Amino acid sequence: MAKVDPIPVVMVTQAGQLLALGPDTALLRLPANSGHGHADGQHCVACAAHTDVRARLFDMLEDVKRGTRPAFTQVIVDASAVGDPTAVVAALTGKLPAQALRDHTVARLFYLADVA
Repeated sequence: MAKVDPIPVVMVTQAGQLLALGPDTALLRLPANSGHGHADGQHCVACAAHTDVRARLFDMLEDVKRGTRPAFTQVIVDASAVGDPTAVVAALTGKLPAQALRDHTVARLFYLADVA
């Protein structure tokens, strides 16, 4: 099995600071709460599914395998709408416990290169 180089992830936390995207760069936007009846910061299963960066990165890998998305060598995560980006950092740096095989896969194949 060939060794795969980990993919750098740059997280943008401030609105208007989005970096230029290169041809091999994927953009992942994490939304704020969906506004479907609860205040920001309250736990909501639906909102958590949309902001789970590990699940979203895993899904991006699966899309590449299926041929429904072009391959990428870098990811820009736009977390500017997320109320508390420290949870995103914790997920990308292994500070949150792994919940599924996807979390271990993401930990092996991605690393947080920078927070802008």
